[in-house]
Amino acid sequence: MGEGRGAGNGAGGPGAGAGWRRVGIDGAPAARTGVLAAELADALRLRGRTALVVATEGFLRPASLRFEFGREDVDSYLGGWYDTAALWREVFGPTDPGGTGRVLPDLWDPATDRATRSPYVGLPPGGVLIVHGPLLLGNWFPFDLSVHISLSPAALARRTEESAHWTLPAFARYEAETGPADLADALVRADDPRHPAWTGLRGARNG
Repeated sequence: MGEGRGAGNGAGGPGAGAGWRRVGIDGAPAARTGVLAAELADALRLRGRTALVVATEGFLRPASLRFEFGREDVDSYLGGWYDTAALWREVFGPTDPGGTGRVLPDLWDPATDRATRSPYVGLPPGGVLIVHGPLLLGNWFPFDLSVHISLSPAALARRTEESAHWTLPAFARYEAETGPADLADALVRADDPRHPAWTGLRGARNG
């Protein structure tokens, strides 16, 4: 999934050209990436830009594959829960240069463990695709701008539902092995959800 290079393209800037812009918002479920994604989409629409929000939760693999090694297997969660091939095919491929712009917003319903059969959504040229969810970075998804919502280990444990505490080692490994805070173009520290703080864009942070 893209490492956030190309932030200078400016997902919300005027005159973005005929292509599409792709934004990734990465964070554990406790970081509530969908909230920031929705707020960004609303802000873009107010500026006259079409925006489509896609949650990776809609691209979970079937339960038979996710739970092949048990319902709380950390290795499976890190590498086998999300259908990255489908995301490439149905979400990123259509928004590549020369693509159709016809994006599938979701593929699999984890509650029913069945295909959603949702219709494709046409994202017009110049529109912005916003993909959000956990474990997004480090897999070379082609984001023009990537954001990581960071929680300290204590905040992550506090805000994660008890039934999902088994995922905490997975996120510790993700931090250690992938380094999403270093890969992202922008970092949002959200230990206090009422007062999130961002560190600026990568160039400004490194400068």
